[in-house]
Amino acid sequence: MTDLPIAQTLHRKGHWSGPADPCELDYTERFLRRKKLTTTSGQSFILDLPQTTSLDHGDAVELDTGEIVTITAAKETLYRISGPDLVRLAWHVGNRHTPCQINADHLLIQADPVIGHMLEHLGAEVTPVTAPFTPEGGAYGHGRTHSHEHVATAHEH
Repeated sequence: MTDLPIAQTLHRKGHWSGPADPCELDYTERFLRRKKLTTTSGQSFILDLPQTTSLDHGDAVELDTGEIVTITAAKETLYRISGPDLVRLAWHVGNRHTPCQINADHLLIQADPVIGHMLEHLGAEVTPVTAPFTPEGGAYGHGRTHSHEHVATAHEH
């Protein structure tokens, strides 16, 4: 048993309001089910969700004390991808199932030297940056995708 507050209620971005203590997590850390986390102010709590979930920047969890903790995307090492044919570059990133944040004039991907090298050979300018990473979610609004499996639940709305 633990004396730490427990968070079992998830509020998606835009579906909560009020004061909140931020908890910074990078992209990999935001994919979880049960874990001890600590807010930026130093408050520890246990996140205990019913299933593995992809938390997005701006989501919040509610502690059993009634307090709200907001999830924020932590800065991490990324590659900023730009070039004259950004749509083609985005296609190659997606074809390799690489998480990608799409902006009007550039893409952001996790720093991967192999993908970076491939993109440079396709004419991209690849620049290392440190920034929060909030890539596009998977098809059907279900967050991350890890395979090509098409099960009934992936298409249910």
